[in-house]
Amino acid sequence: MNTLTDHHLGRRRFLSLSVAGAAAAALAACTNTQGTAGLPGRIQPTDPIVADYEARRAASGKSVTQNLTAGTVQATVAGKPLTTWGYNGGLNASVLRAVAGDRLQVPLTNNLKDETSIHWHGLALRNDQDGVPGLTQDGVPGLTQDPVAAGAAFSYDFLLPHPGTYWYHSHVEMQRERALYGALIIEDPAEKLVYDQDWVIVLDDWMDGITGTPDDVLKELSGGMPMSGGTTSGSTMPGMDHGAMSGSTASASPSPSPSDPGSAGMRMKHMLMGSRSDFLGGDAGDVSYPYHLFNSKSPDEADTLAATAGQVIRLRVINAAGDTAYRVGVPGQKLTLTHTDGFPVVHQDVDAVVLGMGERIDALITIKDGFTPVVALPEGKTGQALGFISTGAGKQPLPATLPNRLEGTVVDGGQLTAAPDVVLPAKTPDRTHELKLTGGMEKYDWGINGHRFDMTKPFENAFDIKAGERVEVRFINDTDMWHPMHLHGHTFQVGADGARKDTVIVRAKQSVTVIFDADNPGQWLTHCHNAYHAERGMMGVFSYIK
Repeated sequence: MNTLTDHHLGRRRFLSLSVAGAAAAALAACTNTQGTAGLPGRIQPTDPIVADYEARRAASGKSVTQNLTAGTVQATVAGKPLTTWGYNGGLNASVLRAVAGDRLQVPLTNNLKDETSIHWHGLALRNDQDGVPGLTQDGVPGLTQDPVAAGAAFSYDFLLPHPGTYWYHSHVEMQRERALYGALIIEDPAEKLVYDQDWVIVLDDWMDGITGTPDDVLKELSGGMPMSGGTTSGSTMPGMDHGAMSGSTASASPSPSPSDPGSAGMRMKHMLMGSRSDFLGGDAGDVSYPYHLFNSKSPDEADTLAATAGQVIRLRVINAAGDTAYRVGVPGQKLTLTHTDGFPVVHQDVDAVVLGMGERIDALITIKDGFTPVVALPEGKTGQALGFISTGAGKQPLPATLPNRLEGTVVDGGQLTAAPDVVLPAKTPDRTHELKLTGGMEKYDWGINGHRFDMTKPFENAFDIKAGERVEVRFINDTDMWHPMHLHGHTFQVGADGARKDTVIVRAKQSVTVIFDADNPGQWLTHCHNAYHAERGMMGVFSYIK
């Protein structure tokens, strides 16, 4: 059995590898990838080895189909009407559910006036389905997929090798900062975790249609930030001009943090300067948001799950935000953490857990009679996202009456320990890459190893690897801000026995070392999952070479 099967599907004898081979052959006919010209020596999404590795994946023989339509959405947030973009006509996209080994088929219709794509966040899927379109320059292709043009359609079609809590979102410019995202839950038929029902929770920081658009935010950030008065600035990259921010006469007002006593921010139209979090090690975020949403709803219209006292509820929490970490907890009760980024961990009881953008956490809680608030505080920022679990008794608390701090035992997913059955076997790394996270706020010029990523020339910031290698990656944060670093197409292990993850928090001026097995050939992005940092250059490519 191959590595993919050994680590998470080895006990599923009912799965058929022969079905996987047939599926791979069928998939080869429905790809939408760019050509192989211009990249000699690099494994492309259309290369036979990609289909070969897909054929090795265990398969149940079942297919799950869900149609998605990307288009304009008329919605309300906190009672305010707005126009944004989303899937299937709503802010809260369909939760896709399947079982490990199933074949997922998602016909996507693009009713937007812009091109789009879908990235399947956290999945070790075949490279030609990853949904990372790239521009072309002088005949050199982008990464994995041609964008789905306005008015066009494309069917995603791939096997689901691992169970867990995942999500999907557009990977075109700032589209994810609207509502082009949704949850993907892959069930584990052999799982021994006992609970009565699960609740999928998607958290998001929201401003589109309220204070402007994500593109407005990016434009303002791209002008840079004034650095007077000792405010935070990142380390600079060689050869870059760090001039004063354009439009620096905008008004500012203080913004104390609910989750980090003593912190304060200075708000401009969209920028949030001076937002602090001791937990994250400094600057907490760049952007001021009017609302923080819990399953697309503001606290005054909180989403509610019906339950019975004594039931055990599995919370599946996804941070879909662009610039905000969330501190999640249930005031007065412990959470039992069971999974991070889809993979099981040694269970740990905590008072709260912090999720960076792109991270997921699974937790168990036993329900008491009445209303149980599930609170997500934006780390280093004001406001809250809020939902309730209700047994039908008592009166629902008002948001303002709930605690604005979650203290005690607080961890993030990168501080957890992998469950024994998913720990990678000990092996000396075949290859080590250092990824220095560079850039700063003054010019808002984020990058990796002093290089700002350019999608028209993606392999100028490539980290070569070969199939079968054990790869060690050292994320070295040279900046004064934290970064949630994400790797496409793989899960890595934090340290020798840390959690298996695909997104990990790297604190300011600190380093995190991860390892992964190069078992999924192709071209895979790695990037900061702060949407604005990525768009301004903090991206690179792990590139399989022949």
